[in-house]
Amino acid sequence: MDFALSEEQELIVATVRQFVEREIYPHEAEVERLGRVPPELAAEIRAKVIEMGFWACNFPAEVGGAGLSHLDFTLVERELGRGSMALTHFFGRPQNILMACEGEQRERYLFPAVRGEKMDALAMTEPGAGSDIRSMATTAVRQGGDWVINGTKHFISGADTADFFIVFVATGVDDTPKGPKKRITCFLVDRGTPGFTVREGYRSVSHRGYHNCILEFDDCRLPDSQILGEVDGGFAVMNEWLYATRLTVAAFCVGRARRVFDHALSWAAERRQFGQPIGRFQGVGFQIADMITEIDAADWLTLSAAWRLDRGLPANREIASAKLYASEMLARVTDATVQIHGGMGLMDDLPIERFWRDARVERIWDGTSEIQRHIISRELLRPLGA
Repeated sequence: MDFALSEEQELIVATVRQFVEREIYPHEAEVERLGRVPPELAAEIRAKVIEMGFWACNFPAEVGGAGLSHLDFTLVERELGRGSMALTHFFGRPQNILMACEGEQRERYLFPAVRGEKMDALAMTEPGAGSDIRSMATTAVRQGGDWVINGTKHFISGADTADFFIVFVATGVDDTPKGPKKRITCFLVDRGTPGFTVREGYRSVSHRGYHNCILEFDDCRLPDSQILGEVDGGFAVMNEWLYATRLTVAAFCVGRARRVFDHALSWAAERRQFGQPIGRFQGVGFQIADMITEIDAADWLTLSAAWRLDRGLPANREIASAKLYASEMLARVTDATVQIHGGMGLMDDLPIERFWRDARVERIWDGTSEIQRHIISRELLRPLGA
């Protein structure tokens, strides 16, 4: 197995890292203070990414994307993980599920999203339905030839800047030997559609400036043309196009962990106590050793899962393992970095306390650590009939 990156991959890494350090880092403190990204700054980042040719780099060339492989895109996400999520949101990676668009949908949603003319937001989670997607209460009912949607979604990331939404709702119930089972359908919903409201969500301690929103549907009427995929086929498009989102979380965590580690290493080398750098004390030096070992392990676990995807190999367990380990690794690394910095680690004069807060959500969204463990154990036990 070749562990080296190609020249093209090295260029991708260098280009994205330089962009994050030059265009993202200088604005992070302002976003943290304001709790939002100024629209003019968002537009500036967006324009620069489009000019670089990296907008929608996760989409195939035949629809106008950069056509990066899963491994290439994982490297992009790893470097973006070094920067503020509120700002790197405008680096532009539309949901791959838009590849399910057909006919006129491609002109209205897919191509504008790939060109950077429109932004999307994915909406599945509800107040009463998180990991258990089939328990969603938002419904779409046939009425007069259209679909009428009622219900609420919450924790919808990026909804404040989205032009349209990819929304999953229940469209029926089947009786099965294991009990009632809801059928799910995916709809494309434009901002401003009558009966559809986007309102401010909750204030989160993680990723300030990267907002979650609440979506409310009150007799929102949509035609068949707004269905993405087939009626009752929501799980089919979900399983085909959303399977790798956990991998991007893992890659983000690795990138962020490497940035955090740089702070810990520098502090351990520069901070002196009892006449020597604190890194020479075994209590600190061993933490540094453990941190880099865990970061490297998470990195290779993540890249190997992407490698499997590119080769068409089964990767569900490997992706779950990467997401689980990388997100929990980031928690340990950020906590250790706070400890190494002592009292200064908790002061907002340094970005350490922000990294610490931001790390907490990674073990929750895109499938909690518990869900990842369930996926891993299920994949191992099923072949044995358990």
